[in-house]
Amino acid sequence: MNLSTWSLRNPIPVLLMFVLLSLAGLHGFRQLPIQNMPDLALPTVHIVLTQPGGTPAQLETEVARKVEDALVGVSGLKHVTTAITDSQVRIEAEFVLEKPLSDALIETKDAVDRVRADLPADLEQPAISADTTDSEPTLTYAVASGRIDEEALSWLIDDELTRALLQVPGVGRVARLGGVQREVLVELDPVKLAAHGVTAVDVSRALRRTQQDASGGRGQLGHGEQSMRTVATVRQAGELAALPMTMPDGRELRLDQVAMVSDSAADATSIALLDGRRVAGFEIYRARGSDETRVAAGVAKVVCRFAGDGRDLKFTPVSGTVRYTLQQYRGSMQMLYEGALLAVLVVWWFLRDWRATLVAASALPLSILPAFAAMHWLGYSLNTLTLLAMAVIVGILVDDAIVEIENIARHRRMGKPVMHATADAVNEIALAVIATTLTLVVVFIPTALMDGVPGLFFQQFGWTAVIAILASLLVARLLTPVLAARLLKFGPGAHDEPEAGDRPMESTGPMADYLVAVRWCLRHRAATVGAAVLFLAGSLALVPLIPTGLVPAADRGYITIGLELPPGSSLEATAAAAESVRGALAGVGGVTSLFASVGAAGDAASTARGANAATLTLTLAERDERPGQQEIEASIRPLLGHVAGAHFTVGGAMGEQLSLILASDDAHALQATAQAFERELRGVAGLANIRSTASLERPEIVVRPDAARAAERGVSTEEIGATVRVATMGDFEAQLAKLNLDNRQLAIRVRMNEALRTDFDALASLRVNGRGGQVPLASVASLSVDSGPAQIDRYDRRRQVTVSADLGAVPLGSAMNAALALPAARGMPSGVAVVDDGDAEIAAELAAGFGTAILTGLLCMYCVLALLFRDLLQPVTILSAIPLSLGGAFVALLLARSELDVPSMIGLVMLIGVVTKNSILLVEYAVVGMRDRALDVGDALLDACHKRARPIVMTTMAMVAGMLPIALGLGADASFRQPMAIAVIGGLTTSTFLSLFVVPVAFSYVDGLRRRLAVRFPGAGLAT
Repeated sequence: MNLSTWSLRNPIPVLLMFVLLSLAGLHGFRQLPIQNMPDLALPTVHIVLTQPGGTPAQLETEVARKVEDALVGVSGLKHVTTAITDSQVRIEAEFVLEKPLSDALIETKDAVDRVRADLPADLEQPAISADTTDSEPTLTYAVASGRIDEEALSWLIDDELTRALLQVPGVGRVARLGGVQREVLVELDPVKLAAHGVTAVDVSRALRRTQQDASGGRGQLGHGEQSMRTVATVRQAGELAALPMTMPDGRELRLDQVAMVSDSAADATSIALLDGRRVAGFEIYRARGSDETRVAAGVAKVVCRFAGDGRDLKFTPVSGTVRYTLQQYRGSMQMLYEGALLAVLVVWWFLRDWRATLVAASALPLSILPAFAAMHWLGYSLNTLTLLAMAVIVGILVDDAIVEIENIARHRRMGKPVMHATADAVNEIALAVIATTLTLVVVFIPTALMDGVPGLFFQQFGWTAVIAILASLLVARLLTPVLAARLLKFGPGAHDEPEAGDRPMESTGPMADYLVAVRWCLRHRAATVGAAVLFLAGSLALVPLIPTGLVPAADRGYITIGLELPPGSSLEATAAAAESVRGALAGVGGVTSLFASVGAAGDAASTARGANAATLTLTLAERDERPGQQEIEASIRPLLGHVAGAHFTVGGAMGEQLSLILASDDAHALQATAQAFERELRGVAGLANIRSTASLERPEIVVRPDAARAAERGVSTEEIGATVRVATMGDFEAQLAKLNLDNRQLAIRVRMNEALRTDFDALASLRVNGRGGQVPLASVASLSVDSGPAQIDRYDRRRQVTVSADLGAVPLGSAMNAALALPAARGMPSGVAVVDDGDAEIAAELAAGFGTAILTGLLCMYCVLALLFRDLLQPVTILSAIPLSLGGAFVALLLARSELDVPSMIGLVMLIGVVTKNSILLVEYAVVGMRDRALDVGDALLDACHKRARPIVMTTMAMVAGMLPIALGLGADASFRQPMAIAVIGGLTTSTFLSLFVVPVAFSYVDGLRRRLAVRFPGAGLAT
């Protein structure tokens, strides 16, 4: 007794099991987080190493290379990316997908600790952290107020608002944009300094020694014990002016004798502009795995509370992924409902029986709901990929039920009692149903196990599909027989089905025409096979015509423009350039506002962006009120050419950029090659905004001590560096004196007045402490204007230059091929190599991993079929339908002008599993006819075609109908879903049509081969 017959005799346990599974699914669905995509990021650890005063070249040798070499021994390390700027080294260690983030963090810390003794003594404690937040801001707001100034608004964002936002579940990080930082400024007067015989360094150090609290000591008064603390800080900035300090020579000096003290703001490092008005802003980054919509709802409550607290705060949403995510979620759910409805309508159209339709339709919710429960248990989310998996397998989920119901109906028409007919039908079809389900499962499992970023795409999609398909098998084998036995009714006179062994001679209508065509194919087998081979060859010939890519560009409702001026440009110049962009884009339709973030964000330690860079965010109108986003981007690019002296990037999301890394240990060869490559890349048609990180040198004032004169006068290089630093910008942050207020701590910055930084002669006249007193800086050093590297970039322990371009309408694969065919790429020096990065690297991983996964899937399918059919040859017949699907898929992609990318490859995976279902139904029934009813090959094939053509066409149409709304791109932006549905519908249509004729011919050839082998090897068990 098998499961199906057991369920017929014991329906109550079956019904209870599916009720419980459905309840678990409903609970899981309510708990699943909503995201646009799975977290598409590999385990990453960030290392920040700070050495005050270090130059990029010095830090590369003394810090970066040593830490990079130490990281090589960490298991699972994939790439090491390093950015070196003044005083700081930022290293990003990226690990393989299988590496647990916690292990990566611990092992990275251990590796850095091993080389800590070899690093400079004045290097600050390394900051090592795991990347646990999304790389793209979930929400961005602009904030303005008519009642508080910019400094107070900035502190409100940093303090009250940030604390409130971090309490929202799912918020991982908040970064302020624009605004200023409050600090106490001590502006020194060079004339008064000279009159009192002190330097800027003397004043800064004396203030730090005086203005501080120091703990230490112990008292034992009154038979008790007390700790001791030295308190020598003032309570207000105004009290600093009269603060007496002790100079190095023992003299007393008050600050107001040499400086002016003011409670003001630090030099701005960033500016935020909303439609030309200066504002402040903040970005919210969600923690990975959290629900974007719940984060947005929690943030909205916090924003509403602050907007109504009487401080006249106005919050303006600028951009974010939440609106697009909600659109995708609602669109995917709508596609799921519409696909399910269409599939059910197809079933009803074929069966014309509402009871049978109800039984088949019950497979949909009863297969999907358990999948939701498993997704919750696995930690997945409701995203475009998992909902897409549900939508595309809607047709598959009813397939098994359709086949069983159709077979039960056929047995009932033979006049059998209901229970008897149901038991015979489900047992007869058991092998075919199990085989079709398991072939789908083994196709998806290898793709779900792919590694790298492509694995992040396929993992959740594949496992969701596998779980739902296995649930549908459970429904078909346990519940469908129970429901069919109790719900299906047949009226009198329906017992007109010929016996199973009769030849199908009396068929009429389309079935008769089909059987005539099958007989012709069986009589002309060579011609049929030849036509199939020609079709396959034509299909493969279409492959070079299909452009390749990664993911289609999406319409997200906002456009990001990156702006970069030459290194050394001031913050004000960059803000002016951003305003010029706003003016140039004033006439672009569909743009409702423009937000500009100039300079470094509030967490500047995590980014290499400086005052010469800005990010502009264009908020777009609703989709039905404007052109498409790609069309708007195309109209923007030529307008940006009117802004002189700036480099731009338009877009930047996955699938929109070409990025190539040139790596070498020879800096000069790397620089020359990158310049030539960038120059030639400008000639590639369709690419825009070509740029590279080569030759990014900034102007700098170089102070070169004269060793002989400095030694003669007792002046050290350290003293010269400290004098220049303190006089022009103040001491290092860690060395500054601090003013403690009730709820914050302010830095006290000592420096010369603003005029000094604009006067070359004044800089040369700075006083430096020497052996016999103060001497002019010009007497011990020379000053000149020169240039130096703004930043040194390294990739996998070699220097690198990144060459990038906006793809626009050019497919990634075509752009990559064109770039690598350039003379500069073909004739690179031996020490320079091109390294795929970003989308190009992911696309290369996808091509390699996808091919391996498909071959593994085909091998697994063969093994499963061989085990189920107990035959090594018949699986070849079944798999012969797979090549027949390629032509339809490729033609459909060409006609739709789609690329061969992630979604279309998902469609091909789906197609491979689906097309075998049709072959299994034909082959299994033919084998049964030959084995159980002693039919010859021709009669068995005709009988199989007669009995199985209808369910094959029915299941195919159910699948096509289920995916039709996706292919048409109805509702929300369907740029990701559409290519997959187009590939499946095209391939399924051709494979179904051709397999109904080619598979019988292939079966006859394989059966003939078996017979010949059986004669030759009589003991091998090859006879049918």
